[in-house]
Amino acid sequence: MATDIENVAHLTLEENGVEEDIVDPWNVVGKSEGGVDYDKLIRGVDYDKLIKRFGSSKIDQTLIDRFEKVTGQTSHHFLRRGIFFSHRDMHSILKLYEEKKPFYLYTGRGPSSSSMHVGHLVPFIFCKWLQDIFDVPLVIQMTDDEKTLWRDLKVEDAMKMMYENVKDIIAVGFDVNKTFIFSNFDYMGRAPEFYQNVVRIQKCVTFNQVKGIFGLTDTDVIGKIGFPAIQAAPCFSTTFPCTFGKRKLPCLIPCAIDQDPYFRMTRDVAPRLGFVKPALLHSTFFPALQGARSKMSASDANSTIFLTDTPKQIKNKINKYAFSGGQASVEEHRKVGGNCEVDVSYKYLTFFLEDDDKLQQIEKDYTSGALLTGELKKILIETLSPIVLRHQERRAKITDEELKLFMTPRKLSINID
Repeated sequence: MATDIENVAHLTLEENGVEEDIVDPWNVVGKSEGGVDYDKLIRGVDYDKLIKRFGSSKIDQTLIDRFEKVTGQTSHHFLRRGIFFSHRDMHSILKLYEEKKPFYLYTGRGPSSSSMHVGHLVPFIFCKWLQDIFDVPLVIQMTDDEKTLWRDLKVEDAMKMMYENVKDIIAVGFDVNKTFIFSNFDYMGRAPEFYQNVVRIQKCVTFNQVKGIFGLTDTDVIGKIGFPAIQAAPCFSTTFPCTFGKRKLPCLIPCAIDQDPYFRMTRDVAPRLGFVKPALLHSTFFPALQGARSKMSASDANSTIFLTDTPKQIKNKINKYAFSGGQASVEEHRKVGGNCEVDVSYKYLTFFLEDDDKLQQIEKDYTSGALLTGELKKILIETLSPIVLRHQERRAKITDEELKLFMTPRKLSINID
């Protein structure tokens, strides 16, 4: 069910007047009542509560089964393990695929550092999988303008970071014939249709609505007020005339749940502009090394494993900073066992260890006390380091010509009519 824009709850989730989790496009922090509740704090954000408050639908086994039946593919482990846990109108996308009707994927990245971190890979790994199984085009928005507005960044510095991040994204392995990556600073000047759709959206949303949805205040710079329409515009295929022509194609957006406010706004606007409401798949947050209270952030080097880190740096960060669910001593751990629910090394393995049987055995051994914290961290290091190294190898091979091609507006291959 769509949520009316005037009634969207503020993104600081409150129940019975008690402030709880803060989840918005710029902040993700688990709160606690009556002082510091460390047990709740280390478990992180309450995703079931987010589904209820945001008005989305849970990705349940019925939807996963339908996904597998329609595509003929085993579901991605991100779906099986609840990493992508919530959706809006995914059933309609599966119906389009069944009927061989076209749609496209849209996701984005706000460059906040010259290197992405391993958590940033999550939506792009999933997007690549969706692109492969559905065989559909993908547009990726680089919000260098947003980072300039929200951070102490010069336009030129944001654009430099953007190009470096695009190389990280290309290295995930996207099909150049089906993928268009664009910078807002660059593409706005190339495609008047982009700006035209931005203005159409801006005419449908009042200042009070933007303040209510995004928590903006009278002291925020005016660029922040207009930005949500810029992130919304790629949901409409006419924003990309070189790619889709004038066809009004439906859109599926895989993104982290903190981006949902933009698209709740867009879903309210879409029918008024003659477009289909965009469908969404929401992911959980990739936790910081110190625990699931907040998501991994490129601005905190100690909480972050960057895609440029060496195997030695990865090993040191995991051993030194990864929050443990183990016990205070080996003897106590052998007796009581570890807590996978709060252990960051285990949580990271749910993202990057694809083998379900191996993960289940690790969980069993750690919970029983047979597997020690140091041994669990070693498994994570041996799993994650090769992934980062392979990414670095692919990135090193990206040429300026390849970068330019991905970022050139052009027609993309659409194989379903």
